[in-house]
Amino acid sequence: MSAAAEPFPHVMLRPASRADLPAVLSLLADEDSVVDPATITVTETYERAFAAIDADPRNELLVLVEHTDGRHEIGTVVGCLQATYIPGLGKGGAERALIKAVRIRADRRGGGLGRTLMEHAVDRARARGCALVQLTSNKQRQDAHRFYAGLGFVSSHEGFKLAL
Repeated sequence: MSAAAEPFPHVMLRPASRADLPAVLSLLADEDSVVDPATITVTETYERAFAAIDADPRNELLVLVEHTDGRHEIGTVVGCLQATYIPGLGKGGAERALIKAVRIRADRRGGGLGRTLMEHAVDRARARGCALVQLTSNKQRQDAHRFYAGLGFVSSHEGFKLAL
């Protein structure tokens, strides 16, 4: 996506840094309201999980950052997702991207930021050579399902989970 075609020139998608962790956790804490990142306690477990994601070349935690002063490295985190790149023998041996934990801040939904976030993530997967992007979404999140369908995702499989 070129800068000229960018619908939100004041936002950018970038890999999350450790400093973004409270903002990401605030997005994951409550998807129906805005949670102040300053109220989030970053536990040792979260620290270890972030460090593992950050160190793994097949994982990336991405943040959508809104900036107002032209400096992309600072600003307000308004969205996030995690992408995991999975090697496999299917699809001619190509990688597939698994996208999880997609969130847009509750007070910023409905204006196209989610579409921007997902389009950038799909572009990253395509540039990496992935043959497929897949995601899962809780069955209760009907608005999210309509959103993903509007982006061209197809509900082609039934998923299962086993809590351990």
